Amino acid sequence: MITFDRVSKRYESGHDALNQVTFDLADGEMAFMTGHSGAGKSTLLKLIMLMDRCTRGQVVVSGQNLTRIKRRQIPYYRRNIGLVFQDHQLLFDRTVFDNVALPLVIAGAQPRDIGRRVRAALDKVGLLKKEKLNPMALSGGEQQRVGIARAVVNKPALLLADEPTGNLDPKLSSEIMQLFEHFNQVGVTVLVATHDLSLIARLNHRILTLSKGRLINDGTRYG
Repeated sequence: MITFDRVSKRYESGHDALNQVTFDLADGEMAFMTGHSGAGKSTLLKLIMLMDRCTRGQVVVSGQNLTRIKRRQIPYYRRNIGLVFQDHQLLFDRTVFDNVALPLVIAGAQPRDIGRRVRAALDKVGLLKKEKLNPMALSGGEQQRVGIARAVVNKPALLLADEPTGNLDPKLSSEIMQLFEHFNQVGVTVLVATHDLSLIARLNHRILTLSKGRLINDGTRYG
C-alpha cells in the first residue's frame, strides 16, 4: 500500500525534515507513527497526500510512484485517501450532514448516493441522530467523530490521521482509536501520527518512531 524508499525532504531553508526514511506499510495494515515534535511525522503524511514532494527517494502508494503524478491528477489521487486532523477543520456555517457530504459533493456524486453514504458514515461513528446540528453544538470528541466520518465517506482504501486525539481526554482518545481499529478490521489501511504513547502501548499495532527526520525504530514497541 505505502512504500518509502530512502526518502528525504529538505526545505528551502536547508532544514532536513526527513532523512533516508525507508519502510513498507502493507495493504490492510494499521500502524502508528510517533516521535518528538518536529521529528517529521506531519511531513511524512504530507508526502503521502501530495501536499508536498520528496527531495530524494521514492514514495509509492497503491502502486503509484508519486513523483510521476502530475499536478492536475492530484485531486483524483486524493479521493482514495481519507485524512483526519487534530483540529477537525470543520465548517461551522454548515450542518454535520453537510460537513460529511463535502467530499462527495466535490467528487460529483448523485444526491441520492450522498444521502445514503453520509448517513452510513455517521452511523459508523455514532452520530446519525445529530446530522442536522451545527458542529459547534457538539463536544470535542463528537466533532472529531464528524471529521472521521467525513474522512471515510468516500470509502477510501487508505486512512491517515495527524494527532487525532491531541485535544481529547484519555477516554475519548481510546474511543477514537477504537474507531480507527474498526475501519482497519474491514480492510482499510490506517496510519496514525500521535504523541499518545501510553495509549498506543496498549494496542497491538506496529509503531514507526521518527527522530530528527530519521526512522529509528520499526516494531510493536515504542523505542
